[in-house]
Amino acid sequence: MLDRTILSSVAEQMMTGREITVEGRKARVSRTGSQRLRTVRFLMGGREYQAIEQNPEKPSRWGKLAREGRRVVQVRDLASQKYVAAVVDGKVTEYSR
Repeated sequence: MLDRTILSSVAEQMMTGREITVEGRKARVSRTGSQRLRTVRFLMGGREYQAIEQNPEKPSRWGKLAREGRRVVQVRDLASQKYVAAVVDGKVTEYSR
């Protein structure tokens, strides 16, 4: 079960600052290679996750929202390499397992 409050907070902190704080731990926000999208790795409930800013050039519904100027962040579980949630303007949508 994902903590929606933490995911929403991570997405907001990532899009507005250079670092995030989760459960007392700080993590630095970096940029991906060519697209220069924001990304950050963080621990939540003993598991490591990665939050990635949505690429607005993607044809998906998430890409469309990003093109409209919404703040869209995808969240990936690094152990399984699966995307587990999306955060749009602070609202968390969990993907079915």
